[in-house]
Formats: sequence, structure tokens, C-alpha cells
Amino acid sequence: MTHSPSGLHAPPSPVPPPPRRRSSRGKRWAVVVACVVVLGLIAWPVMVHYEIPPFTDKGAPVSYGKIEQPEQGSAKGKGNGKGGGASAAPVDSKVLMPTGPAADFKNARTLDDGTHVSLVTLEGKKSGFKGKVWVWAPKEYTDDPKYAKSGFPVMIALPGGPGYGTNYWWAGFNFQENMAKWYKEGKVKPFLLAMPVLNPGPDDKGIYWDGSDIPGQPKMGTWLTEDVPDLMRANFRTLKSRDGWAFMGSSTGGFAGLKAVLKHPDKFKAVIANGPDVVPDSPLWNGHEKEKAENNPEVLAKRLIDTKGPDVYLSFQVGTRESNKHTLPDVRKFIETYGKGPVHTNLKVIEGGRHDGATYAPNLGDGPLQWVSEQIEGPTPSS
Repeated sequence: MTHSPSGLHAPPSPVPPPPRRRSSRGKRWAVVVACVVVLGLIAWPVMVHYEIPPFTDKGAPVSYGKIEQPEQGSAKGKGNGKGGGASAAPVDSKVLMPTGPAADFKNARTLDDGTHVSLVTLEGKKSGFKGKVWVWAPKEYTDDPKYAKSGFPVMIALPGGPGYGTNYWWAGFNFQENMAKWYKEGKVKPFLLAMPVLNPGPDDKGIYWDGSDIPGQPKMGTWLTEDVPDLMRANFRTLKSRDGWAFMGSSTGGFAGLKAVLKHPDKFKAVIANGPDVVPDSPLWNGHEKEKAENNPEVLAKRLIDTKGPDVYLSFQVGTRESNKHTLPDVRKFIETYGKGPVHTNLKVIEGGRHDGATYAPNLGDGPLQWVSEQIEGPTPSS
């Protein structure tokens, strides 16, 4: 054994430490980060689509401009600074500035162009009915300076089916997207849309309300023709005359819109009725024949012809494969009988079309909405 001069054992030769696997760990972390990023990119649109917080603005307040409160003499809320407000003088005397009070609109859906479909629960002061109304304003209303003082036309869009608790126009069939597209194509006016519920309860027992004030029932006729328009006048720049007001609806909603225009030609000028009935047929009318007649489009059209106006414009869309085979013949007979004098009519027959919104919605821009837009006024741009 070899000894050191001090008599101590010589220290063993140092053993080098194992090399650190920095590069391997770094690669693993890079893979993990990359996977997280990829999963995030995949999950983001899914969470947005299914409105999973915090990836949605659903429920956020929506403002369509400042509204002067008569009782306070000042604007309520900051608004979004767009679309003009009570302080902006209207472009002409035809415009009605928002009258207030401001409704508590909450965002229900945000479109790709940044516009919002918003929702409010409206307590109808005139009907006494409380229900949901969805509204949409086109980008021209909120963002185009030349229309900041202009009144916009209003279309009240009614659903078919139950018409209770919801209205399929606010989220179905790309209706708002198509309205924006058709306006850019020069086919339609930039309508403000009001999309109220149609019925006060489900129609699962064959019960529906014909959009009317049936004795002993909720006043759905007053709700549609008084309370919903009042909501729009309170919150938006609209037009004072009937020339800026129209209805659109499917099935029983088409009947309700048709009847509303014929019953109130002083308030509404035009309607698009998709696959409608042309006479009231709710079982709730039993025992109320006089009131039923006062809500019959045939009776109302004849009365309008006899009194020579005012002029109304009735556009119909009907498919050749409607579930009720009488729908198309009944509409044609109505047009043949009453489409004269102040009652102007237009019919689009959809070959192969069925009795559903999927048939009616995509066809609105090629004919019916174009024709109705020709009859409706506004908005007038500022100089």
C-alpha cells in the first residue's frame, strides 16, 4: 500500500458527477407547453361556442346609446357612446329620438361583426303581460356616423311553433347575419329587430292565442301591437309614422303579423307572413264569435277595401310541401279575393318548401324582404 508523506492514506481520485440532462428536460417542458397551447387553441372556440365563463360576454349589459330621462332631465347610464343619444338633434322631423326609460338589456349573443342580440323581460303596461323580448340593432345604427341622428325602421319578428319562452329568430337560421348581408347587397333596409315571445304559455295541448286579445286570456294582441313597439320607441331612434313599422312571422306568427297590420293600418304598413293561416282558429275563441270576427284578416281586409285605406303591403311565403295542404290554396284565394285597392299583395312560392323556419328564413332576402323594404322608410342619412 502506498502512503503519503504524512502517513495518511492518499485521497481517492475524484469521480466526476453524472452529466445533467438539461436538454432532455427542456425538451419535455417544451412539449408540455406546446400541448397546452394547442389544447387551449382547440378549447377556446369550444368554450366560446358553449358560453363557458370567462370566454363569453353573455349576460353583460348592452346599451344602444344615451337616453334622456324626462323625469331627471339627464342621460341615464353612460351608454356605449355610439348610435347617438338624446343630445343629438334628429336629422329631420320624421325621427323620434329614444323616449326612455332605458330598458335593462342583457347580451344574449354576440355576432361576428360585433353587434349584439340582447334580451329584456318586458312588463307590458298596456297588456299587463310580462314576457321576453330579444332585440338587435344593425352595425349601421351603432357605428355609422352618417346615421347617428337618423330614425331606423322596426320589424317585429314572430316565431312559429310554441312561441313561448323563446323566439327562434334571435338565434336560429342566421337571421341577423343574413339581414346584415342583404343590406350590404342593397336588398333590404337596415331594420331594427324586435323578437318577442308570441304566446303566454306552451301550446302542448293545442292551445294558442292567435296573437290576439281573446276574452278572459292574456292580451297578446295588445302586447304585440302596443307594448313591444313602446319598448322600441323608448330605447331606439325610430320613425314617428307607420311608414317605419312592419311585422314578419311564421305559421301562427305569420297570422298574428298579418292580422296586426290589417287591424292597425294606422300603426303598421307591411308584413311578411310565412305559411300563415288566414283566419283565426284558436279553440280559445269558442263562445266569442264577435271578438273572433274582429281579429279575422278576411273581415279586416274587406273593411279596409271598403273604407279605401290606408294602403298596406302583405307579402306571403308558402312552400309547395306545407304540412297543411290547404295553406297555399288558402293564401292564393285570400290574395285573389282581397288583394285590391289599398291591400297590396305579393306571393313567393317556394318549390319543395316545407312548413318550417328553415324553409322560410333563407328565402326572405330574395323577394319578400326586398319588396317590403321598398315600401318602408328610413333611415335618412345626415348631410
